[in-house]
Formats: sequence, C-alpha cells, structure tokens
Amino acid sequence: MCGITGATWMADCRPVDSSDFDRMTDALSHRGPDGRGVHREDYPDGSGILLGHRRLSIIDLAGGAQPMANEDDTVWVSFNGEIYNYRELRPGLEQQGHRFRTHSDGETIVHLYEQYGDDFVLHLRGMFAIAIWDRKRRRLVLVRDRLGQKPLVYCHQDNRLLFASEIKAILAIPDASRQIRHQAIDEYLTYGYVPHPGTIYQGINKLPPAHLAVYEHGQLSTRCYWNPELTPDPTASSDDLQQNLRQVVDESVRLRMRSDVPLGAFLSGGIDSTIITGVMQEHAAQPTHTFTIGFPVDGFDESQFAQTAADHLKTEHTLMEVQPDSLSLLDKLVWLFDEPFADSSAVPTYYLSQMTQQHVKVALTGDGGDELFAGYDRYRTVDRLGNFDRLPSPLRAAITGPWRHVIPSGPEVSLRRRLKHRLAILREPLEKRYVSWVTGFSQSRRHSMYQPDVQRQMSSESSLQFLESLLRQTTGMRPGLRAMRTDLRSYLPCDLLAKVDITSMAHGLECRSPFLDHHVVEAAGRFSFADLDRPGQIKPVLTQTFQKYLPKSLRERPKMGFSVPLDRWFRNDLQSFARDTLLSHQAFCHNYFQPSAIEQMLNEHQSKTWRHGDRIWSLLFLELWGQQQG
Repeated sequence: MCGITGATWMADCRPVDSSDFDRMTDALSHRGPDGRGVHREDYPDGSGILLGHRRLSIIDLAGGAQPMANEDDTVWVSFNGEIYNYRELRPGLEQQGHRFRTHSDGETIVHLYEQYGDDFVLHLRGMFAIAIWDRKRRRLVLVRDRLGQKPLVYCHQDNRLLFASEIKAILAIPDASRQIRHQAIDEYLTYGYVPHPGTIYQGINKLPPAHLAVYEHGQLSTRCYWNPELTPDPTASSDDLQQNLRQVVDESVRLRMRSDVPLGAFLSGGIDSTIITGVMQEHAAQPTHTFTIGFPVDGFDESQFAQTAADHLKTEHTLMEVQPDSLSLLDKLVWLFDEPFADSSAVPTYYLSQMTQQHVKVALTGDGGDELFAGYDRYRTVDRLGNFDRLPSPLRAAITGPWRHVIPSGPEVSLRRRLKHRLAILREPLEKRYVSWVTGFSQSRRHSMYQPDVQRQMSSESSLQFLESLLRQTTGMRPGLRAMRTDLRSYLPCDLLAKVDITSMAHGLECRSPFLDHHVVEAAGRFSFADLDRPGQIKPVLTQTFQKYLPKSLRERPKMGFSVPLDRWFRNDLQSFARDTLLSHQAFCHNYFQPSAIEQMLNEHQSKTWRHGDRIWSLLFLELWGQQQG
C-alpha cells in the first residue's frame, strides 16, 4: 500500500522539473511513510517520463522498493495496493524464463506485462492502481482494480500526462489545472461525492474502476477490462451456491492474511465484519486482534455488539471510546479528501484507523457485504415498488394522479409528507426513482438554493446521467438486483471505498476487503434476489452460509450503520459554528447558493421541522474546501 505519482511529456512539451516532481511525490508521504523512490528518463527528442513512489512496507520489507524494473530495465512499474495471488503467479512466470530479483508482489506485475501485454491485469487478484512504463514503445499503461479500492487520478493537457494516487499530488505541479468544474457542485449535492470520471477540477479526472488507460504518441485511450453480468444462476441449488460462496470467501480471507507485518480486523459487531473475523480465526495461529470505536451517544454506539462478537470468536479485542473533536477534524478531512465529500462516517473511520494503526499495520474489513448481499433496506423497498410498475397504466395513473396535491404538506417526518413524496416518486421510472432515494438534495431543493446565474449554468440531467446510465445497464434484472448492481459500481467505489482508502492511508494503515475479491463478487452474483431478501431475515445468504461465526443476537439485529449524530450536533454543539461559517459575508458557498436559502435550512433544522443534519454537513465540507482553495 503506497502512493504513486508520474509524469510523461512529448517532444514539443516542456519537461517536468525534478524539484516540482519531488514535491508532487512527497505530497503523498502520509500514504507511504516508509520510503520514497523516483525514476526518470529523458530522451534525445525532448520527451520523457518520471515515476514516483511513496512506500508503506507490507510485503518483502527489504526488497520491495519502487519504482522497480524487469531484468533489462525496459519495463518499469510504480503501483499502489496488494497483489494477493503473487505467489501463485510466480512459478508459471519463472517457467517462462522470467527472473525475479525480489520476493515482492510488485515485481510480478512487470513480468506479467512482459508475458501478456495489457491482458496482464486479468491475472491479478487484488486491489491496485498501477503505472507501467514500456521503454521500448515509450508507452504508459495505467490500471485501476476491478472494484475501485485504490484511487488513480490524472491530468492530460498539452501533450503531457500527470497522474497520482491523490489530487493534491497533481496540484503540486505549478501549472496543473486548478479551475473548478461548476457542474461538479451539482453532482456533489446529488450524490455526496463527485462521481468518476470527473473531479471537482476541470481537466483532472479519475480513472474508473476496472479500467485500463494507455498513453502513447501523445494520445490517451481508456477501456473497461472487467464487466461481469452478475446474473443469478437458476440452475444451481441454494446448497451448491452457499458451498461455493463459503469456499471463495475462505480463500479470499486466507490470501489477504499474507503479510510481513502485524494484521488485525475492524469489528463493528455487524454481520459482515464478524464473518470476516471468524474466517480469519480459522487460519490464524493465535487470536485475531480486533478493533472497535465506541461513541458515548445512544443509537450511534455499536461497541456492545462488537464485544459480543469478539467474545464469541475469542479475539483479542480493543475498544476505544471517543468523543469526536469534529471541528478540528473537519479541516483535516477537507485537506485529505482534496474535493468535497459529504459522508460524515469519515469521522469514525478516521478515528478507527488512527487507533488500529497503533497496534497493527494491516486490517481486514467487511466492506462490500451490503452491496453484495442486500444489506440496505432500500433494495427491498425498490424491489417491492417494482410491483407497482406491473399494474395497468390507467390504474397507476389514478393512484398517483393530481389528487396527491391536495394532501397538505407538513414536517419532514410527518406521515402525510412521506405519503405525498412516495406518490410523486411512483410516477417516475425506476432510474429517476432510485436517484431520488439516494440523493441528499433533491433536484427541486438544489435549484431553489442556487444563485440565479448559477442555476442557469447547472444541468440536473447531466448530474443524473452517472447513476441513470448505470441503472440502464441492468435492464432486465429484478428491481432489487438493479439497485444492488448499481451501488456496486457507484456508491461503493465513489463513497465507501474512497472513505476507507483516504482515512486509513492518512495513518499509514492498509485495509483489505475480502468480500471485494472478484471471485467472491462473481459468486455472490449467482444468488437470486429471492435468496438475498427473505421476509423477517437479515442477509439470509450470509447468516446461513457462515452461521457458526454469528451469535444469535447478531444474526437478528437490524443494521445500525457507522455514523455520527449530525442532527444533534447542529442543534447543539455545532449550531453556532455552522451558522457563523455558512452565513459569513465572505463565505465561499455564496458564490453558488443564496444565503437566504442556507439560513432557511438552518432555521428549519433548529426548529425540528426538517432534519437537515446531513445537508448542513455537506455544505460545511464544501465551504471549508472552498476556503482552502485560497
């Protein structure tokens, strides 16, 4: 696990200065505190390449320094992540005549590229962002893992390509693009993050998950290399599917326990992390070290459930209770994320990573379990509402007709408002219906907040295209599965995995997610929605397949989530801070939003007419990010 940087330029482009590139690489020192390396090549025609690396030593502590090359130094690699099956790949490569200098997983990549070209990525099991320089062809290859666990951003301008693990590294180059992409503000309010392939900056992009990019002769091309259908297998029995799932999860955990440094696991007391920890115990020579953060706030503290799981599995458990210093941490998170990011669970994840790193250098997580095994209530709701779409159109029109407008509005939590909202949603196709389900700011609310000139520039349809296009690719599936498959390619990589990567790497901690092995994803995709969602049961496929790891009290508990009490904060401790910051005459956000609309939101929240905690957090993050732009 590391941070990578790079720059390549054509003959008619000014070379990147080495001192600028050093700043670019060292901007990622928090991702790789154990070492740094830079490789530079300048060619007679004026073109050149720079590869940089900041190392967090996990595998082959003595010999795994990067950038590294093949036997004759014609293929170079700088990569971030872990290749879990590198030991299995190595014998076959040696039989083909490849000679290894180290015992690292990174060296496997250069020899795979020599052997298979761009198809090398199909042989990898892991999480990775990879940069390969092919000296003979003066060709740069960039690759991101299948589920998007490791980030990779790039800037292609004027016959030059810059790339890095984080945006801040690209911004360390003096003439890199810093222009804000205004449409990204609308995307941020819609999703709580800026979806790939864009970023908040014009000209800086994210390489999407499961994509490979090639920069050659000044031209950049990208393609998707993994796009499984993930359709249920009606010919397989439940027993066979569960047996296969048990085998691939066991193998995935075993591979992710390969480490030359101490490792442990996040344990929330939920089904996903408890199963991963239980499988770890099967392969561990001693009790697994598990970690939980506790919050002294009712409804937000899972520590008792984590302790129940730890007692059942007999782990060596560490609990740390924290009272988040949200104000000072918010500034830190804004700097770490580089662009607006509205998921407030970054706060507990940051503290959990900080505490875990004091004991181990690698932690296994249960990430992906909800998206693969129907862990969110919205999947069930979306699926059941699909029954409405099968009614005759005249009946649907009658149920959702103009009469709904006579229902009086009320507070956000009132039954009549929820009924009115539900009827309005039913009129929409599933694509727009699901967007309304997951967005923090509805289209009407966003438009009512914008300054008039900004509103004319924003295109809500453009913002919606990201999620709607993914949903359209699932046409023919059952509605619940459509929502799950869409989250797997949107909410998971853009929000959850980005959050875990940034907050864990802020402390030099590597997080590994066994459920996100692509073999596990493909095995999970064979289950029908009827298997995944059964009345009165929570994640029945997981609880039945891995029953021995789960105490009865955990199998039946509803999902709590990893969150912070925003509604309470913004009515009490942070009320003045939010008001003073967002209503300041110098506020950055006033460039986009009407101060009166922000004030109305704050007043509605304080009066408990609406619960705007998440929205206020989103605006605060955006405001502080804007202030850091100078």
